[in-house]
Amino acid sequence: MSGIHEFIDNEVKTNDVVLFMKGTPQFPQCGFSGQVVQILDYIGVDYKGVNVLADADLRQGIKDYASWPTIPQLYVKGEFVGGCDIVREMFQAGELQTLLQEQGVTVRGAA
Repeated sequence: MSGIHEFIDNEVKTNDVVLFMKGTPQFPQCGFSGQVVQILDYIGVDYKGVNVLADADLRQGIKDYASWPTIPQLYVKGEFVGGCDIVREMFQAGELQTLLQEQGVTVRGAA
């Protein structure tokens, strides 16, 4: 499983914003992943979507990596932010936009 952890670590550390999700940003395959995609698209942030359904080891590996049992998982500048509920609550409170801007991530949409 170390290869999966190296892959995840590389994705998290080389992309400013990464969403490990079920499906792709263009075609989310679960409602929770879809909600996070909608939020990120709405605020206009560039992010990389990683489809955990493409690989069973990746699907389990991301849960182990963050010690977080559910998917989607959002990472900003190498740090785990949270899953759907946390991201939604942060967005509604304006905290997600603030976090992104504080981390130097460009937010182009309706902040």
